[in-house]
Amino acid sequence: MPGMASPEREPDRWAWAEVDLDAVAHNVDEMRRRVAPSEVWVVVKANGYGHGAVPVARSALAAGATGLCVALVREGETLRQAGIDGPIMVLSEQPHDTLDRVLESRLTPTVYTPATVDAISSRATDECGVHLHIDTGMQRVGAHPDDAVAIARRIDAAPGVRLDGVMTHLAVADEPEHDANRIQLDRFDETLEALVAARGAPPHVHAANSAAALAIPRARRSFVRMGIATYGISPGPGVDQFVAGLRPAMRLVARVSHVKRVEAGSHVSYGWRHRFDRPTTVATLPLGYADGVPRRLGTLPDRPGADVLVGGRRCPIVGVVTMDQLMVDVGDLGAEVGDEAVLLGRQGDHEIRAEDWAERLGTIGYEVVCGISARVPRHHLGG
Repeated sequence: MPGMASPEREPDRWAWAEVDLDAVAHNVDEMRRRVAPSEVWVVVKANGYGHGAVPVARSALAAGATGLCVALVREGETLRQAGIDGPIMVLSEQPHDTLDRVLESRLTPTVYTPATVDAISSRATDECGVHLHIDTGMQRVGAHPDDAVAIARRIDAAPGVRLDGVMTHLAVADEPEHDANRIQLDRFDETLEALVAARGAPPHVHAANSAAALAIPRARRSFVRMGIATYGISPGPGVDQFVAGLRPAMRLVARVSHVKRVEAGSHVSYGWRHRFDRPTTVATLPLGYADGVPRRLGTLPDRPGADVLVGGRRCPIVGVVTMDQLMVDVGDLGAEVGDEAVLLGRQGDHEIRAEDWAERLGTIGYEVVCGISARVPRHHLGG
């Protein structure tokens, strides 16, 4: 990853997250190459999965993405206020009292109920393109396939509303061989056939998230919705083999804030859950669970210890991670106050990935990077 952010840029914190915008651009370009002729729309919800929505969006569009996706109206407004043009789709229906803001910011609504179609129509002064979400099996949001034609016709009849796209979302795309993917895509294609027969083909059709875009060619339609892969993180173990060539974009870094020699038989942190079996050196880092480093990261007894990179070596987190700090056993490394420590990312010959935390914690890489809190400064590099 190019460069290292200087702590002098954030004098009140010896902790920060570096975001490599060149890695974002590389990942978007790599996905475009793999899914062509499908286009790529990049998902920047949740502040760009913790990476910074505005700089990520700019880098993605510059790399050839043709649209963006968000979860909330205010996320789309933030992009528009930053001067970002082009399509921005809101991925689910929003409260009707926000629809004036949707229209004012030229966001593309997702719809799946007649009530929302009517609410948009009642507010629209210019024609608004919408995307109809079909629930083919995720059972989170979306119209039942049997209702799709009726809702599409309602859109066609509603003043100020235009059907620009039809979409679905796959529930098990991170397990490409799972039969659910075939079942959902079969339902989707049957629904599309009925829609085309009833009122003609929509301009856009999309079904693929990152996992499906990488591993299920049948799911690639007009465009793919590139989410976690934008940030160089695997959607799940079932598609790990497909993320080779993608580059992690985030590096979570701290500086050693305190160094202490401890005795064999002594303990560390709340609950004394870690006991030292030898004399060693403990380095304290000014990052904790309020910053998004899970409290249990270093204390799960049935899984390998979580490491931090210090001096180009893997050093284990010891004891419970506290709200603002965590402790690392650096052995006889000779660490000093001010030394760089890497929690996520590369240092020397070693790398710690979000997937490593996820495996240890029994979760997914999405939760790891989205959990890095807003009080951790983001330093955007490259781009």
